[in-house]
Amino acid sequence: MYTILFKKSAKKEYERLPHSVQSKILEALHLLSHHPYSELLQIKKLKGTDSVYRFRVGDYRVLYEVLNDRLVIVVIKIGHRSEVYR
Repeated sequence: MYTILFKKSAKKEYERLPHSVQSKILEALHLLSHHPYSELLQIKKLKGTDSVYRFRVGDYRVLYEVLNDRLVIVVIKIGHRSEVYR
C-alpha cells in the first residue's frame, strides 16, 4: 500500500475545492493508494516527465508523482482542467 502525501500548494488547492469534489478526490486517492496505476481512474502519464501522472474527477485534474522505491504518491497539483497544466 502506498502512502499519499500532498505538496503544500496542492493541499491549499484541495481545501479551496467544493466539498462534493473533495470527497470524490478522497475516494480516488484511496483507490490510488492501493493501485497507483488503476485503470478505473483512467490515469494518463504526462508527456515529457518520468513519473508524473494525472487522473480526472469531473472538470478537475489531480497531478501526482509515484515514487515506487519508497511506496509514496506525491500529489503535486489539483485544479480545474482549464488551468491545471499551466
